[in-house]
Amino acid sequence: MKGISIYVEGGGETVAQRQALRQGFDALLRLQKENATDKGVGWKLVCEGGRQSAYESFISSVSSYPDAANVLLVDSEEGLPPVPRLAGKDAVIRVRHLANRDGWDLSGVSAEQVHLMVQTMEAWIVADPQALQAFYGKGFQAGTLPVRRNLEEEPKEGLVPKLNKASRDTRKRKYKKIDHASAILKLLDPSKVAARCPRFKLFTEWLDKTIEGA
Repeated sequence: MKGISIYVEGGGETVAQRQALRQGFDALLRLQKENATDKGVGWKLVCEGGRQSAYESFISSVSSYPDAANVLLVDSEEGLPPVPRLAGKDAVIRVRHLANRDGWDLSGVSAEQVHLMVQTMEAWIVADPQALQAFYGKGFQAGTLPVRRNLEEEPKEGLVPKLNKASRDTRKRKYKKIDHASAILKLLDPSKVAARCPRFKLFTEWLDKTIEGA
């Protein structure tokens, strides 16, 4: 395995916006990135804007760089069944979900290289109210955030409105994905995200195992 290449949905339309989001994800995954660097394993994280672009870049990299650990990371957009006890079974669930929802052909890739933000990236963001408080400051109403222990059960339609309500009376005003998400990602405690977002935990554990085995 010559390196890790992660293709992520999101980042907006401009190069600068995508670079900012990449830096945010790199910070959230800093432990994995540092471990990869220490072992001499290449690390590349690319924010592709739309989910279709992320899929196409992932498939292209699988074909062009078969010796790399190529990874696809996109929103599930919809609810998924609870994470089964065996991680390998969840990988099958993730691939089947994208095949059914998006019509993507993932038959030629390892299912364990396909990962999901459930139901959307904002689930990871609201998993750490303290980080949000630090970012928004005075006027932030943490009490309006989702209280579910498992945020993957929180409907997508409710996440952003609750985040908007929590932040609307701050100096930064209500949450704006393009303007705020990259900076918030840098403040998140990965252990808090893992505690409330089971598939983030699966993702980071898979990265840890892959890096360790390199």
